[in-house]
Amino acid sequence: MMTLDELEIGKSGVITAVNGEGALRRRLLDMGLTPRTKVMVRKVAPMGDPIEIHLRGYELTIRVDDAKDIEIERVAD
Repeated sequence: MMTLDELEIGKSGVITAVNGEGALRRRLLDMGLTPRTKVMVRKVAPMGDPIEIHLRGYELTIRVDDAKDIEIERVAD
């Protein structure tokens, strides 16, 4: 297992768990970051934060600290 912040640009994974507590966890789930959702890292900002991911047909930009709360399983592209 790995977390979303460890996924390389252009690689995909499937969310296995969304950690965190309270409002942060609820916000991540509300944005569509739910278990069994396929995600792909599109871009990383020049300084490494934030990262842009593609999921459910749209792009989403999240902070690296938030990405560390999302566990994924890497899948073949």
